[in-house]
Amino acid sequence: MSNSELLTVEPLDLQFPFELRKQISCSLYLTNKTDNHVAFKVKTTNPKKYCVRPNTGVVLPRSTCEVLVTMQAQKEAPSDMQCKDKFLLQGVTASPGITAKDVTPEMFSKEAGYLVEETKLRVTYVAPPQPPSPVHEGSEEGSSPRASVSDNGQASEFSFQRFSADKVEPQENTSEARALITKLTEEKQSAIQLNNKLQRELDQLRRDSKRSQSGIPLMYVLLVGLIGLILGYIMKST
Repeated sequence: MSNSELLTVEPLDLQFPFELRKQISCSLYLTNKTDNHVAFKVKTTNPKKYCVRPNTGVVLPRSTCEVLVTMQAQKEAPSDMQCKDKFLLQGVTASPGITAKDVTPEMFSKEAGYLVEETKLRVTYVAPPQPPSPVHEGSEEGSSPRASVSDNGQASEFSFQRFSADKVEPQENTSEARALITKLTEEKQSAIQLNNKLQRELDQLRRDSKRSQSGIPLMYVLLVGLIGLILGYIMKST
């Protein structure tokens, strides 16, 4: 941060995460510390290498303006990763109501008697952000077993056989368990359907018993006992 009277410039070091063949941008923030309009202009020692937007403008009183500095894609990297490029920010008090279109190069001429405030900026290259480290495959719990290799370069037969057994047995056990579960589920569904059918017949007999009293009590008792047996079978199968 600069200690100027007109504009506070941040940062004073333009840091670019250097990467070959890639445009890199860096933001520059200008804060007007006064109650006046302040015109600014950005210069660089290497204008073909950088694009500054805006390179001239006006910062309103007690406000902040952002300037975007973009370094063009570079084909070669400096051997020592040191950059000698410099920037110069010039600021001058302007008349009220001035706009960016009204800013002229003559406003920053010291020879013409203008009081020009200047701030020098440096350029530094920094290492680009590193991508996250990939998860290592091959841990003891998560990796796939591999056949060990003996001193003569041949795979160990014992290791291969152990690998095959570890792979096959769980699959067989799983298949048997699934078959048993499927069988029990089908038996349970059949018992439930039979129970529902008997329940409907029992309801029908209850309705018929109100109309006729001959032989119905004995039939009712038999059906109640049969339903009890079925329910007991269902409870055991689940």
